[in-house]
Amino acid sequence: MALVVNATDALLDELAAEVPLDMLQLHGSETPERVSEVKARFGLPVMKAIGVADEGDLPALDEYGRVADQLLVDAKPPKDADLPGGNGLSFDWRLIAGRRWGVPWMLAGGLTPDNVAEAIRLTGATQVDVSSGVEVAPGKKSAALIKAFVNAAR
Repeated sequence: MALVVNATDALLDELAAEVPLDMLQLHGSETPERVSEVKARFGLPVMKAIGVADEGDLPALDEYGRVADQLLVDAKPPKDADLPGGNGLSFDWRLIAGRRWGVPWMLAGGLTPDNVAEAIRLTGATQVDVSSGVEVAPGKKSAALIKAFVNAAR
């Protein structure tokens, strides 16, 4: 899988030529039309990350759920954030409680060993994504935190 942010066709061509890809994760401001273009051009499944902060962000999940092969339901980054994800922030998981889309989805955003069980309980997520929630320093993963996360998620 390649996780990209607002990638051009040229960059995606280069990635596809160098790396055996089985999925593209679009984590930028790609429109639903762009998601469809990428799927058609590369013939690969596409996961689209959607940031959620409040109820006003929920319609995008339905819209992208019609064109993407999978959704990544993430916390919306703050306006001044340097990164579109991986900010260690969560959102009010009750916003998506009981909601389903026509494609598989994964929950992300601020998940840790301490809160992942509650996040799964509230949302019904069957897939979760973690990064900074199992780090002891930026970019430094902890085997103990990963093990605790997996145990809590189970």
